[in-house]
Amino acid sequence: MRGSIIRIIGIDPGLRRTGWGVIESDGVRLSYVDSGHVASTSAEELSFRLREIFEGITSVIASFAPAEAAVEETFVNDNPRATLKLGQARGMALLAPAMRGLRVAEYPPNLIKKSVVGAGHADKKQIQMMVGFLLPKAKFDSADEADALAIAICHAHHRSSPQAAMLRLEKELAR
Repeated sequence: MRGSIIRIIGIDPGLRRTGWGVIESDGVRLSYVDSGHVASTSAEELSFRLREIFEGITSVIASFAPAEAAVEETFVNDNPRATLKLGQARGMALLAPAMRGLRVAEYPPNLIKKSVVGAGHADKKQIQMMVGFLLPKAKFDSADEADALAIAICHAHHRSSPQAAMLRLEKELAR
């Protein structure tokens, strides 16, 4: 059943490059709007790099006016410093849409992969191929953009599911 069209931004946080992808969904069909990435200057101090990410995402949100946002949850790797820096970049990816009044959904990497490819352990090439299949007009130059579009697609699929409603209720009750 077709519903009203909702514009979604997916954000794939990274300190060097934060991917973003904007799609529209009517509940049945998906359509590509735009995608890109925000780069931070590696020679800068961390605080300035985080500001670049925040300002870049804020600018994208202002340009495309999404109604909802989705961000990939951070995975913990073997390098605690790298994980901490990724977490700080992710903080900017959460803060930018929140500052514009958008609710931000968070999805684990395996659910994003399963939603787009059908397998929770898909590789980057499989994700890029399926994003291209699901959004035939999509033009993306990097895995960061493809991942951001995959996050937006995942959100489009799960935003109105009974499980999503239950998770929202649990979060509200926990406050």
